[in-house]
Amino acid sequence: MAGSRPWSELKRYENLVAIAALALMAALPLIEIVARKTVGSGIPGSIPIVQHLTLWITFLGAALAARSERLLALSTAAFLPARAKPAVKLASYSLGAAITAGMASASLDLVLVQREAGDIVAWSIPAWVAMSIMPLGYALMAARLVWRASDQWKWRLAGLIPVAAGATLASRLAETPVPDLVFPAGLVLLAATALGMPIFAVLAGAALLMFWANSVPPAAVPAETYRLSASPMLPAIPLFTLGGYIFSEGGASRRLMRMFTALVGWMPGGLAIVTCLLLAFFTPFTGASGVTILSMGGLLLPMLLKARYPESTAIGLVTVSGSIGLLFPPSLPVILYGIYAQTPIDKLFLAGLLPGSLLVGVVAGWGAWRGWFAGAGRTPFRGREAAAAIWEAKWELLLPVVVLAGLFGGFATLVEAAALTVLYAVVVQCLVYRDLKIRGDLPRITVECATLSGGFLIILGSALGFTNYMIYAEIPTHAMNWVRLHIDSPLLFLLALNGFLLIVGALMDIYSAILVIVPLITPIAQSYGIDPVHLGIIFLANLELGYLTPPIGANLFLSSYRFKQSPGRVFLASAPYTLILLGAVLLITYLPYLLGR
Repeated sequence: MAGSRPWSELKRYENLVAIAALALMAALPLIEIVARKTVGSGIPGSIPIVQHLTLWITFLGAALAARSERLLALSTAAFLPARAKPAVKLASYSLGAAITAGMASASLDLVLVQREAGDIVAWSIPAWVAMSIMPLGYALMAARLVWRASDQWKWRLAGLIPVAAGATLASRLAETPVPDLVFPAGLVLLAATALGMPIFAVLAGAALLMFWANSVPPAAVPAETYRLSASPMLPAIPLFTLGGYIFSEGGASRRLMRMFTALVGWMPGGLAIVTCLLLAFFTPFTGASGVTILSMGGLLLPMLLKARYPESTAIGLVTVSGSIGLLFPPSLPVILYGIYAQTPIDKLFLAGLLPGSLLVGVVAGWGAWRGWFAGAGRTPFRGREAAAAIWEAKWELLLPVVVLAGLFGGFATLVEAAALTVLYAVVVQCLVYRDLKIRGDLPRITVECATLSGGFLIILGSALGFTNYMIYAEIPTHAMNWVRLHIDSPLLFLLALNGFLLIVGALMDIYSAILVIVPLITPIAQSYGIDPVHLGIIFLANLELGYLTPPIGANLFLSSYRFKQSPGRVFLASAPYTLILLGAVLLITYLPYLLGR
């Protein structure tokens, strides 16, 4: 009992710091709005503070994700024989810990350099103090990867050997590359990726390896990760995620379920339409992360089965609908794409309304047809019930209005609109409906949000390092020259792009793909005269299919976990919906007027 106390204290302090960081991130933009409207100017230095708090959430959240073994990884190891899994896990986690230890060493070097430079973030806070979370976060992740690598102490101790080697190599061998080792090291990384090494470690390891081969100091990789704190819009991601979590954990799903059932439940297959609309409403607010499957799947699947929907149809519908609202505001992938493709975010959201509705329509239509064919029950339409349901859900229905009014009304930036979403969610769920308790529920939800946000933001940070190497090696230029040489027609290029993005979606999560692939395809598409906004919608619609295709297929494995079904069975249940979505994506690709362009 006494031995576990230090770990319990560490867990408690981690949670407290994560809660404080997210709370401050939400509070400062709100104060900024008030100050700007009342005294004519905002708070000096608040923007860089919020940006650096995003850096802290990245590494604190990633450490929390490592603590609960929720760092995103490929899921192919799930198909291995049971007796092989312990050895595979030990090997992949130990290598991931070694790479993470190397990143800790490299980021410590970066912090020491910054300490000598003496730069200030704001409010007299030295930049090196703000950056200190990087080596600390990497060290915590490395330690937890070693701990999670095995249940036996002897193997955990063995896992420390590659960790020590990784830290040593990162600091001592940076200027003495051995070119003959690059290829076999790359094969080891590839194998470890397939066997379940966390994706952030894969990208960081690839970046370290490539820079090492070119005699570039390893500190260049965490230096690119530090760019997270330079983005004026990236703080919107954890804030929108927090707002979405608060709504999904409260009674919003029940109220919206009642409303959609009252309005469309009378239609043939109406419950399938209700399911699709409900999940599409929440997906943009939870980062298209599949959280809706975990939080609402237990409510929706039994209702579909009770209404006599075939089990495969019901499981497939909930699985696919978990990411179906990806193109609607304030979807985090759309925001992230706009940032890194330098495409106006408001234009992306406007252009995505009709394509997004098309994707929702085809999924809901197929599910409704299958329900009607199976004789699924309906809910009679009653005007009084519909009016009462709409009135009960009025505060949730106003949420998109609040966000869009803030964004397009000219009085709030994207980050400020995200902070308004958090405030609105707290007021509605805690004070109006009282579904949640401020002291009892909000801390738990905030820690969960930090864990999810850190889990994918750390991937973005690692992907920045890898992307920087691609620019250093002029890979986008070489790729553009090759495509121009072999493909003449813009239509043929779009077809090849669809095929390429389907493969990317099957192998990478959407956030990594945005960071790694967008710099490759954007200049090529421009050379063919493809509209940048149209390219963004094509990219995001294709990557939406990545949630449904193995080996990444996040929704497949979330559904497998939630409904206690094998991943293969969930994949087969989702396959008809996936094929229909593929047809809709081709329509979006070749009919740009769907985007109003």
